[in-house]
Amino acid sequence: MGVNSSGGRQSASIIFVLLISAAAALGGFLFGFDTAVINGAVVALGDYFKVGPVLIGMSVSLALIGSAVGALGSGFVADRYGRIRPMQIAAVLFTVSGVGAGLPFSVWDFIFWRFLGGVGIGLASAITPAYIAEISPAELRGRFGSLQQLAIVTGIFVAMLSNYLLVGLAGGSADNVLWMGFETWRWMFWAEVPPALLYGFAATVIPESPRYLIASRREKEAESILARVLGESTVEKMEEIKCSLKIECTPSFAVLRCEGGVHPVVWLGLGLSVLQQFVGINVIFYYGSMLWRSVGFSEENSLWITVITGVVNIVTTLVAIAFIDRVGRRPLLLVGSAGMLVTLGVLAALFGTAPLDAAGRPLLQGASATYALITANLYVFCFGFSWGPVVWVLLGEMFNNRIRAAALSLGAGAQWVANFMVSASFPTLVSWIGLGVTYSIYAFFAAVSFFFVLFLVQETRGRELEDM
Repeated sequence: MGVNSSGGRQSASIIFVLLISAAAALGGFLFGFDTAVINGAVVALGDYFKVGPVLIGMSVSLALIGSAVGALGSGFVADRYGRIRPMQIAAVLFTVSGVGAGLPFSVWDFIFWRFLGGVGIGLASAITPAYIAEISPAELRGRFGSLQQLAIVTGIFVAMLSNYLLVGLAGGSADNVLWMGFETWRWMFWAEVPPALLYGFAATVIPESPRYLIASRREKEAESILARVLGESTVEKMEEIKCSLKIECTPSFAVLRCEGGVHPVVWLGLGLSVLQQFVGINVIFYYGSMLWRSVGFSEENSLWITVITGVVNIVTTLVAIAFIDRVGRRPLLLVGSAGMLVTLGVLAALFGTAPLDAAGRPLLQGASATYALITANLYVFCFGFSWGPVVWVLLGEMFNNRIRAAALSLGAGAQWVANFMVSASFPTLVSWIGLGVTYSIYAFFAAVSFFFVLFLVQETRGRELEDM
């Protein structure tokens, strides 16, 4: 009887952690939706504002600077006010940004609204993995942590599907009027408002991180939450957390330093964050429709291709969730890096050897177009089961309790700066050196990512956060 009761408590605790992790991961959904929604609107925005590739690149990428600001500030907010308050702030920013981006007066205030939404993205991107890692049992932390990436890719997919459906309803163009006199691209941004409101509600009902509560000397609250998370006695876990907090320093960016400079694990986190972006994945998600249109596909077909890519991304993230706690983090990263190197190399060759149209752009036809589509989705597959979810899991668990918020905010901030560099440079690189050479650069960084993991990254599967 006792065993059955214990098993029931464990099952109830797993369901409880799953529910609150899924609620927290809504921030990831908005993160994905907000970053990908620009995909379907980027060409229409250029026509509407009458601006060239430089300002188009800024309208896409300056939101990422806002994300870096939000991520870098998240550590201070999280350590001072807890993990829940930043989620609530992010929900407000997502809502305001979605409304404002659909009602711009010029390209500059459009960029401001996107920057504001970016701050929300930065907050959510840094807080969610830390929160999930802190409330998850060690043996299931990889799977629960992967919910962040699953939510991100689901958000990307929903944004792409929404864009496709809106353009279809409007007659095949994001410039056409859809409803009540507003252009289609405006509705693309307004579609973000309902999930943002849902995220704000979810952030008001989930419990605070027990590790933050113990650090804030709110031990009774922490004990109550741990009892529901663990489904068993909390005495030992409470003592472990207290001991880990005692031997570590006061929370701030200063704790990231040790004798001789910045702590090595912080450099590892920064390296993972930067390489996740330098392999060029977000070029597919931010500029996908523009990319496929530039090589000969229609607007509607280009958007449909991005929807297919979104489905591939979701399926591969489910693969990662299934295997991350079985095979570990390092094997997934290594296989993913090798796969990205091969697929990016093939794409570089296809784009680099394709005939050029009158405007000097590569024109894919027949078998080449089919090979490019298959290879691009294989590339997304390789990223989706490896560097997409695993980096977020590692960032949430590789740092010890006291430095986690500061280190994760720094890592997430670096990720967004790297994302900005890749996204802002893509239109210019394509016009300067062409698609083939541009994709060769991303292939080079895929090779770098393989050796980075092989020689520097350690396995964290099954280890308690207090042992990091």
